[in-house]
Amino acid sequence: MSSQQHLQYEIDGLQGQSEVLADKLKVLRRDYAIAADTLIRFQLEKQIEQTEAEKRKLDQQLDDLERASSSEKVYHALLKLGYREQTRTFRRFIETHSVAAFLIHGSLYYGQRWLLNRLVRQNVSNIMTGKVVRIELSRIARRSDSAALWRELGGRVGLGRQSSIPEIAERVYQWWLTQNVLLILYDVDCLSETLLHELIRDFWLLLATKVKTASPQASQFKLLMFLVDYDGCVGSWNLPFVERLDPTWKPDNPVKLPEINQFSDDELTNWLEYSEDELPTKLIDQLDETVQTILKNSDNGIPELALGEICQLSGCNWYDEEEKWLRL
Repeated sequence: MSSQQHLQYEIDGLQGQSEVLADKLKVLRRDYAIAADTLIRFQLEKQIEQTEAEKRKLDQQLDDLERASSSEKVYHALLKLGYREQTRTFRRFIETHSVAAFLIHGSLYYGQRWLLNRLVRQNVSNIMTGKVVRIELSRIARRSDSAALWRELGGRVGLGRQSSIPEIAERVYQWWLTQNVLLILYDVDCLSETLLHELIRDFWLLLATKVKTASPQASQFKLLMFLVDYDGCVGSWNLPFVERLDPTWKPDNPVKLPEINQFSDDELTNWLEYSEDELPTKLIDQLDETVQTILKNSDNGIPELALGEICQLSGCNWYDEEEKWLRL
């Protein structure tokens, strides 16, 4: 049973209970209206108060669930909007390889973190039950401080801050032998080109080589690394990225996913037409107006701003839902 189906099941159950309490209140109020005995009227009054309190509590639970259900529908609709080229490229690689690194890149507010979560949730959701390591590279004070980079990486994998690069790679490799491993390096644009090249060459290449030379029976688990660029600059750097899958590709070279673009008029229109079961009817009934409102309030389709506007139009708040939707 999906989360949406589970929510609907709970809603149906609470609605049934609420209807039973409503019928009970009608009977109690009718009996109270015709009762002559003071004691009986007092008892009925207390029962009415108690039943009203139960119904208020139940109706509040019902309202909360209905809002959650509406939010869940919007979320599932948003998972189908845009990012098609990035999704296709990602799928081509992971369908044939269990070890790979990917660059997610675009300008500020282009939904890099949203895309990361979407790719993982829709394609390799089981990897989140394994070892997940998140590294905020913006924590490193200087763009070219390699010692700070390795200290941060060593600390994040549970080693001492003076650990060597081979020790860090060995720790991740040992994890991979028994479980899925997901490495996420946010803000790679905060590094210098030289330092990011060093990270790929000295850490990822070493790790990928260890995995590649392991016996075929060594592990059936996935090892994925994401490099997340919020500035849109890394894609133009002279780094060993590949963009297309071919028979000669090896996991040593990170995959540069297509750069994230703005949502277009046609893209939003087509998406809305196919989301009528998940979005409020008013958005679909006023299709052209909805599209123009989204574009106007998102600086002509900047993804993260557009996602926020769609949530606003659908009666939920992007920032309230963000922590629930973006688990990575």
